[in-house]
This record gives sequence, C-alpha cells and structure tokens, in this order.
Amino acid sequence: MRLKPQIFFVFLPLIKKLSMEDTFSHVVYSKNVLEFVTVSNEFCNFLEQTGDHQKKDFIGIALKLLPLLYLKASILPGTEEELADEFIEKAVDEGLYQHILNSVRDKLAQHDDYLEVFTADMQHSDMPLSASISEDLADIYQDIKNFIEAYKTAVTEIMNDALFELTNNFELYWGQKLVNTLRALHNVYYSGDDLTDEEPKKEEQEGKRNTDEWIISKVQKMWQDDNDDLEQL
Repeated sequence: MRLKPQIFFVFLPLIKKLSMEDTFSHVVYSKNVLEFVTVSNEFCNFLEQTGDHQKKDFIGIALKLLPLLYLKASILPGTEEELADEFIEKAVDEGLYQHILNSVRDKLAQHDDYLEVFTADMQHSDMPLSASISEDLADIYQDIKNFIEAYKTAVTEIMNDALFELTNNFELYWGQKLVNTLRALHNVYYSGDDLTDEEPKKEEQEGKRNTDEWIISKVQKMWQDDNDDLEQL
C-alpha cells in the first residue's frame, strides 16, 4: 500500500507507534480510511478557523470541501464493533459544539436559516421547516471531530469502533445534513446577495486572502488526486 505524502505526514507520529503488520492489516489503516481522515482534518480545521475568512470566501471553501467529504465518506469500508461494551470518550463537549455553531452563525448572519423538506419532522408537517446551516455544520463537525480524536489514540479497537459509529451516523444522520447544507450554501453563494463582511484592515485582509487561497489550493489538489477513485466508482 502506498500512502500519499500529505496523508503520511499527518499520521507519521501515529504510524511510528505501530508495527508494520498492525499498521496495514486492519481496515482502519486502509487507503480510503486514511484519505477520509485527511479530508476530515481539513474540514475540522476550517470550521475551527471560521473567523479567519470573509463570508463569501467561507461559503466558497465550504462548497468545495463538503462534496469531497461526502465522496470520501461514501466509500469508507464497513466494519463491526469490537468493543461493544466499552464507551469511547467524546472529544466534542457542549462548549466546543456551541463555539463552532456560534462562529458559523455569526459569520453567515441573515443567510444562516433556510427552508428544509428532507427532515424526519416533515412527516408531521405540510410545510417546509426552518433549518440552519450553522447547526448542520456543527452537527457534522461533532461526529467527525469525535472520530478524528478517537483515531489519534492509535488503539486499533477504538479506531475501529469509532469508524463503525461514524459510518452508521453518516448513513442515518449527517450524510443527509451535509447534502442539505450544500444545497443551502449553493443557493446563498449564487443568489446575488451582498456577501461581504465589514471591511477589515488592509493587513488583516491580505493575510486572510492568502489563507483562503492556500485552503482552496489544497482542496483543489485533493480533487485532482481523487480522479483515480472516481474512475473506480
């Protein structure tokens, strides 16, 4: 198995803890899982740095990251629980969840709410229900961040059960939230509305532009590297 440079770099400390046999024999070390973890790490870092981006740039980057995240999640391998009676500690507490939610809500402001029909509550209503992009992204972040932190333990059984929980939640919960949010963000981005924030200082603006271009370049590189995966689907 050949690891891509960026994947190997991210997980070098983890791999050093493991024998070569353990590293490559279990499903949690497969190519698809490692690539999902890499994209997930970018997604979490992006949300944790919401304040570093102007609104339009934030939405534009999200529109590139979310489809890639969905693609990588959709090809994750299946697994079974190995620690059925054990509790995997959750990394995202109420404080961190609220921080992500509030950061995104403050960034999107009046563009945060949208009408949604693909929700379980719709069976009790004849009208579309209100949803929020910030809550959807915070929910997705919670599941993915918990998985990432469990993966960092380098304990195969914990990593396996975290993968099992993640894939189940993707199928039943956050996968639908992701495509709902993608639709809402697309609508906002191409609505023609003014998406500018309050004008920052010149030095801050230059730094944020450089950061945005760096993230977009990384996402574009990921998409380019994924051509082989798409051809195999």
